[in-house]
Amino acid sequence: MQLRGEMCIGSASVLSLAALLCLIFMHVGQINTSPVPRDISMVKVNMSGYGAALHTALSDPIEGLYTTNASAPLQKQAGLRNFYDFGLYSYCAYVNHTAGTCSNHTTANRFEPFQVITADMLANYSDLTDYIISPTTFTDLPYLGQFSNGAYYLLLIGTICAAIALLSGIIKHPLTFLCSTAFAIIGSAMLLVGATIWTVIVHKAQSINKVQVGTTSDTSPLEIVVSMGDGIYLAWAAFALLVASIMPYMISCCTFRG
Repeated sequence: MQLRGEMCIGSASVLSLAALLCLIFMHVGQINTSPVPRDISMVKVNMSGYGAALHTALSDPIEGLYTTNASAPLQKQAGLRNFYDFGLYSYCAYVNHTAGTCSNHTTANRFEPFQVITADMLANYSDLTDYIISPTTFTDLPYLGQFSNGAYYLLLIGTICAAIALLSGIIKHPLTFLCSTAFAIIGSAMLLVGATIWTVIVHKAQSINKVQVGTTSDTSPLEIVVSMGDGIYLAWAAFALLVASIMPYMISCCTFRG
């Protein structure tokens, strides 16, 4: 019986630890351009084909739209980057898959991609982009900004709850197991809502993927492509792991006799 109890407590601790590690990796996404952070983001925006799409639609040379300088300042009309990856605290812009620069760190960084990319363009291209993109959720800065801002705090609370559930469960006592159970439940709820909000706003922002440019009789894709980053998948994985830890914590709370 004691062995079963130890296994139950151990499994709950392992699950909550795994959830916490997923959340830690989610939080470090795009804080800098080092190998691990740059591979993790909440949202990815691929702008690499946008210049070619404009050339096809306008039949004019597209010059000065992009920059090849990976360290050029952001939002200073210094030139568009090929890839933009958005994290919870900042975003990074890359001229290729490895070379780029990141914005300043901000708590609850708002996801406002249209403002970010147009601020990197020369004035003529930002005006043109604003004109040709019909109103979509991708350009709805209040919607994307407010919901991503709120989702951050839910994910942060979920992360804190996962940490408390893990740490309190280390102490073998019915009250600490009750504490772990409670925080695992609260954390799971926070992660569920936070991950859901991020998933929804990314799907809404992907409306830009279907936008066409050109004349009425001859259109082609705009080639601005929004995709979900690994950070959201990590949030969902953490939610599943923390939910799985609830039952072992609850059983330990009800059956442990120390």
